[in-house]
Amino acid sequence: MKRSPLHDRHVSRGAKFAPFGGWEMPLEYADGGVIAEHTAVRENAGVFDVSHLGKARVTGPGAAAFVNASLSNDLGRIGPGRAQYTLCCDDATGGVVDDIIAYLYDDEHVFLIPNAANTAEVVRRLTEAAPAGVTVTNEHDAYAVLAVQGPNSAALLTTLGLPTDHEYMSFSTATLAGTELVVCRTGYTGEHGYELVVPSDAAVAVWDALFEADPTLKPCGLGARDTLRTEMGYPLHGQDLSLEITPVQARSGWAVGWSKPSFWGRDVLLAEKAAGARRTLVGLEAQGRGIPRAHMEVYAGDARVGEVTSGTFSPTRKVGIALALVDAAAGVSVGDTVEVDIRGRRTAMTIVKPPFVKTSVR
Repeated sequence: MKRSPLHDRHVSRGAKFAPFGGWEMPLEYADGGVIAEHTAVRENAGVFDVSHLGKARVTGPGAAAFVNASLSNDLGRIGPGRAQYTLCCDDATGGVVDDIIAYLYDDEHVFLIPNAANTAEVVRRLTEAAPAGVTVTNEHDAYAVLAVQGPNSAALLTTLGLPTDHEYMSFSTATLAGTELVVCRTGYTGEHGYELVVPSDAAVAVWDALFEADPTLKPCGLGARDTLRTEMGYPLHGQDLSLEITPVQARSGWAVGWSKPSFWGRDVLLAEKAAGARRTLVGLEAQGRGIPRAHMEVYAGDARVGEVTSGTFSPTRKVGIALALVDAAAGVSVGDTVEVDIRGRRTAMTIVKPPFVKTSVR
């Protein structure tokens, strides 16, 4: 497995590691644990090493137009210096190859952050489709990404002289610890936060600068990242989105530029939208004790009507929560009760509309 350029820093803090997307990444830290790290992000600030995320660059005349004709969302909705959540869909099935954040520099420059395990495939598909003059470069190992998240994240970065007043889903360049980096008003926690895209060889210096500025800053692992994003109802590719789960089914149609003349999967997705998806991603909240997990079956009466895609204990709400794909034919909706089979025992759950918590991401 690959390792982050910050691996030694994680070892020194007693991190417990887990494989994720072909990378060995910190799951939680000895001085915290998932609940403490989760709470730090909701109430103060925490920093995640998410250097496993992919990085790819599309450049050349017409680069932005090419990306716009390939990926789902409409880059025409944003301008230079802005970021956009988008999807790489399979042209034949409409299934999601990956979900991506696209950073628009200008008409000839788009920077993409896909997921770790899917970066090579996204780059392959874009490279094969790129017109003459447009270059797609896999820069997966060239950069580290640090996510500083939480209500006090702006104060911390301001102390370090980094820009913090740009709008949500925008980015700017700055200098810290003698290196140029990109400060993005993005994140995966639902809290006000930033992601720092840093050259890999400067990652340690930037990490150290963050903790020197605030020794109480909590390092956070992928365990807390998962509970935070599930509380927000944010999808995880490979579970809530996949080649078998389309954006229509996953309620991610807001990330599709339906009026665009071209994007991969357009025809099949328009047909699915018009006909109505056969299954839909919903939120589930436990009525009592019990923690739903991925792949557990969902029942309405005696009928199996779906499957949990993501499930966890909500540290904020102190209750079991889940995202689940439920058959449209089941006829259940928000407010209805279904049951999840948790290790052979049926547990009552209420269908809800995520997010499960109220936050101040903007």
